[in-house]
Amino acid sequence: MSPNDFPRFITEQEMQVEELPWGPHDWLCRPELTGGDNLLLVRVHMPPGQAHQFHKHPEMDEIIYVLSGEAEQWVGQEKQTLKSGQIAHIPKDVVHGTYNPGSELLEFLAILSPAKSEGPVLVDVSQDEPWKSLRPWPPTAS
Repeated sequence: MSPNDFPRFITEQEMQVEELPWGPHDWLCRPELTGGDNLLLVRVHMPPGQAHQFHKHPEMDEIIYVLSGEAEQWVGQEKQTLKSGQIAHIPKDVVHGTYNPGSELLEFLAILSPAKSEGPVLVDVSQDEPWKSLRPWPPTAS
């Protein structure tokens, strides 16, 4: 198919919903949906007590934009609480994690580029040091 054969507008009918352990993902832009190779856009609905633990994208830059709720966002070994309208920029191959330790649903957009890579798209490092000691998940009761 040529890029002209893909829709230019993505609504609830066209988006692709994927269930992942850290919450439902609404894919709004990806190559098989739009025909473009440069962008991925996904809206994530992360329930309280869930996390996309420490990982990295070896060949992709990422922006996380919080729509609602609060994210405990890590980029490398730096942590910040992000609220609605705030972002984190994650350069390619930098370890990061998004956690929802609160009591409200966290909704955010993840924008990644490029949409295609030669190697693995995602590398989980949550069980490697220093990450597993830096932010144990799930939290242990005291």
